[in-house]
Amino acid sequence: MSNTAIQVGQQAPDFTLYDSDKQKVSLSDYKGKNVLLLFYPQAFTGTCTKELCSTRDNIALYDQANAQVFGISVDSIFTLAKFKEEQHLNFPLLSDFNKTTSTAYGSLYENFAFDMHGVSKRSAFIVDKQGIVRYAEVLETASDLPDFDAIQKTLKDLN
Repeated sequence: MSNTAIQVGQQAPDFTLYDSDKQKVSLSDYKGKNVLLLFYPQAFTGTCTKELCSTRDNIALYDQANAQVFGISVDSIFTLAKFKEEQHLNFPLLSDFNKTTSTAYGSLYENFAFDMHGVSKRSAFIVDKQGIVRYAEVLETASDLPDFDAIQKTLKDLN
């Protein structure tokens, strides 16, 4: 079991990924805003759907906290577009198809279910307005959910 590559207090690794609308999104574009990165193993799976739908239903809390939420998985932009549409998700989904961002954030399973390699671990990171990591949680068990109470408390404390 590897340790989290990302520590609270360090500069968040910048990245540029395509969202499900085929637009390039860079973390550095969001300087001046708090950002919540939610890595998850795969679209259309039970826990991922539950997690992202709960985030969708609580989007007002993130808006109040001046926070931009991104869901990130290794799914293709086409899969993510369908997933976002079906679940009526109200925040962008980013495709880390090449696994570079999940790797940079220490959030990649070498081995996952059904002999799949290189799937994002369920994890949550809060990056503050200056690009510093303020919250980092990487879950080893895919059926576990991030501590959303702690996430919301961290965001509240940042404002």
